[in-house]
Amino acid sequence: MSEIDFTPYADPELFLNAPNFPKIEEGNFVAHVMEAINIARARFEMVKSTPEAPTFENTIMAMHHCDHELEAVLSVFYTLLGAESNDAIQAMAQEIGPMTAAFSNDVGLDPVIFERIDTLWKRKDELNLSNDEMMVLEKSWIGFVRNGAKLGDEEKEQLRTIDAELSKLSPKFSDNARLSANAFEMVVSDKTHLSGLPDTAITAAKETAESKGHKNAWCFTLEYPSYIPFMTYADNRDLREKMWRAFSSRAFGGEHDNQDIIKNIVSLRIQRAQLLGYATHADYVLERRMAETMNNVDAFLDKLEQTSRPAAERDLKDIENFAREKGLSDTVKPWDMAYWSEKLKQDSYDFDEEELRPYFPLDRVIDGVFTHAQKLFGVKVTPIEDIPVYHPDVTTYKVEDNDGTLRGLLYADFHPRPGKRQGAWQGSIRDRDTAADGEVELPLISIVMNFTKPTKESPSLLTFDEVETFFHEFGHALHSLLTDVNHGAISGTSVHWDFVELPSQIMENWLGEEETLNLFARHYQTGEPIPADLINKLKASRNYMKGWFYLRQLSLCRLDLAWHTLDSADGLDDVLNFEREAVEPYVLFPYEGGCTSTSFGHIFAGGYSAGYYSYLWAQVLDADAFEAFQETSLYDEVTGQKFRNEILARGGSRPPLELYRNFRGRDADPFALLRRDGLIGGDVKTGSV
Repeated sequence: MSEIDFTPYADPELFLNAPNFPKIEEGNFVAHVMEAINIARARFEMVKSTPEAPTFENTIMAMHHCDHELEAVLSVFYTLLGAESNDAIQAMAQEIGPMTAAFSNDVGLDPVIFERIDTLWKRKDELNLSNDEMMVLEKSWIGFVRNGAKLGDEEKEQLRTIDAELSKLSPKFSDNARLSANAFEMVVSDKTHLSGLPDTAITAAKETAESKGHKNAWCFTLEYPSYIPFMTYADNRDLREKMWRAFSSRAFGGEHDNQDIIKNIVSLRIQRAQLLGYATHADYVLERRMAETMNNVDAFLDKLEQTSRPAAERDLKDIENFAREKGLSDTVKPWDMAYWSEKLKQDSYDFDEEELRPYFPLDRVIDGVFTHAQKLFGVKVTPIEDIPVYHPDVTTYKVEDNDGTLRGLLYADFHPRPGKRQGAWQGSIRDRDTAADGEVELPLISIVMNFTKPTKESPSLLTFDEVETFFHEFGHALHSLLTDVNHGAISGTSVHWDFVELPSQIMENWLGEEETLNLFARHYQTGEPIPADLINKLKASRNYMKGWFYLRQLSLCRLDLAWHTLDSADGLDDVLNFEREAVEPYVLFPYEGGCTSTSFGHIFAGGYSAGYYSYLWAQVLDADAFEAFQETSLYDEVTGQKFRNEILARGGSRPPLELYRNFRGRDADPFALLRRDGLIGGDVKTGSV
């Protein structure tokens, strides 16, 4: 019996056995992980020594329950690593990563365990398994094979070494990007340099300066709520350039340089893929994606480029002409794009997105997101108190169906702070699963964002992009919370990576609709609804600069694939030169500085290596799926329940193409995305493909 008390990681005295964060002592993580591994090892030995012939229960389910304590500790640790990190936690990640990688390999490469699973796989047709059980068995068997179970002893040792190194490099990459961004601040003491900035940005910068000890000044940082308004509205071109250069050079050189880490990650991924019998890391990854092969990904991206490149070139030409008309004597530079594109949009549509911000106070947006989900999927989200959290900014919510059926617990963390990495994400403290005693464990899900903070003068007023991000991440959360699958291996978001963005991205479509905006968009001072003419301007401008947007996304997809279609790291000496060669066909500016790869956390510290194309792939699905609602009504109950039942509820219990066909009645129309975003005429249709 372990002397360590794991109760705080899943406290039975709390709602849904939630973690008791205040009782978890940060300094104990390493010791607790070590002990949890020891407990899990002993249980796996019991599975191995089971005298009875392998069955689904005594092998697959028994293995699944071996590491319950370890999963509980790690879920809390990695939640903090992303959202509430510090030097101590980062140092622990360098210890914990190799430990858990080694343990995972001990299990995954164990010949006795694999023999039991392989025996089941060979007998799968005579086991009388349910569909979900068959999918779990298949995923387990494929997972073992794809992670080296059939390798020889020497190759298994090589794999162990590679995985141990990779487990340290990704957290280090993420931390370098965070620390590099945090190290920059631009202090402005001359008020004239604030010309063009909205009052919200000026007030926030004033309070940031005060918090950092700068008197009579304004401080701008690389956090998105500070950086984006400055680049979009600041008239001072020199300061925009300074901000752009700092942002584009995160973790590129200096104390927190990621270049060597990238080279090591890429080299190790190549070695790992080839050890497992694949030519490249991309070949390894795509085998378990909807796209399946690089040829299919290339064809998809090429088709999108054919339409988006001419549109992007027109976008740039329009901005260059407009800027010249307005007095810009120099050529347009990267630090000018957001500024002049915003000016042109204001001129073309008589619309400034800052006009929307007063109608998007965070509390009303929260209500709007939850009301939207209730109307669409029949789910209620209500605040719940007395749930311990890891930071005072975090709010907790109970999620249940309209009939009172409990679905899970949601943690929402909205604002930036030094210990939180940039961006937005949905995390899982626990997926829906079945415990060893047969009881269904409901999910504990987090959504983490970096939204505009409240100031002394006003509440948190969101930009339209921030509202869109909220809808997106809540879509991921619903995928986890509304699953009806009771096995964690295939519940919720445990689906192919190029399918996982469908439930999130489809949510964004409703924000262009008056019916949805009228659910929550109220002026924070007067309570007046958002004016109809402002909604019309928003809708009219929705497809503005779409060509530019897609070409930018294509450049990121191609950069990701360039790194991960390498079959050798020989000669990979210069990260920047490699990047420039990869993206040069997809950028319309001469190189001005910086390096995207060194802060490209999606592919070097997240799960999107050889998979960044997934965002665009899923946009085809979400555009086509949203047309199902447009064909009926935005909140059509039958269509909403069908999406819930066939997509959200099913998790990974069926192949994604089958799930989509069950919802839509056909394959997705690849032209739906181009129609929605105005890149082709709305009358262009192709039917099923």
